[in-house]
Amino acid sequence: MISQGLVKLILSWIEEDAPLGDVTTEALIDRGVAVKAVVLAKDDGYACCLADFAEALNTLGLRARALKADGEPFHRGEVLMEITGDARVVLVLERSLLNALSYLMGVVRETRRVVELVHSVNPRVRVAATRKTIPGLRMLVKKAVSVGGADTHRLSLSDAILIKDNHLAIIGDVEAAVRRAKAKSTFMHKVEVEVSNADDAVKAVKAGADAVLVDNATPQQLRDVIERLKAEGLRDRVIVEASGGVKPENIALYAEAGPDVISTSHITMRASPVDISLEVVEVIKNQETPSDGT
Repeated sequence: MISQGLVKLILSWIEEDAPLGDVTTEALIDRGVAVKAVVLAKDDGYACCLADFAEALNTLGLRARALKADGEPFHRGEVLMEITGDARVVLVLERSLLNALSYLMGVVRETRRVVELVHSVNPRVRVAATRKTIPGLRMLVKKAVSVGGADTHRLSLSDAILIKDNHLAIIGDVEAAVRRAKAKSTFMHKVEVEVSNADDAVKAVKAGADAVLVDNATPQQLRDVIERLKAEGLRDRVIVEASGGVKPENIALYAEAGPDVISTSHITMRASPVDISLEVVEVIKNQETPSDGT
């Protein structure tokens, strides 16, 4: 489960942000102080991973409760999560928790926007993410992409065979690379190959590729590849993916060209974070610590 790995991730964030402790909080807040805090939306958006973080925080000794389910819309001023527990723990986690949630919910919001742009011109095209994600956050980011309505694509290098330009630079030939990959792979793994023109796309499909990734092509070049595959009677045998240079401003043009999938790193690398804050709303217990000499 995501929450299991999330506990380790949160502990690493604490180590990064407070390697020798939170000197401000430790100077001001006595041991034994407990608080109730809320994660408050300061922007409109869609919830993501709140329940995962709540479960992880509960494992760490706090009492947390998500108030919005994955994909549920929220508006400025709404409470997204309640957290109760040791004030020192809540405060040391504050910034890391907000950074992660604001980014992930930003990915959901931007993914939804991009999917809507594509489906407005071609509802059959699937939008997908790429492996361009912040290290350590892969599973959370891929979940955010899924919540936003897009395909996760490969979760890791172990999921499928994707022959890219550097593989081809070493092997030297599209057909040879595809045949070798098909011969050495399990039947469970699809084989996709990156191509830059119609000739290579045809060679790849004839060699047995399950998918071709038309990389860094213009919308017209993508259309030319698809038309060539149709002319050769190969279009129905292969998944056509478009990627490279795709952004919200031009993604509709790629969708009109008729690929099966459009993958873009924009939704994970350029999404604007959703503005949220953590506010202490109640001091539940304040046990005074005796002063020195008493």
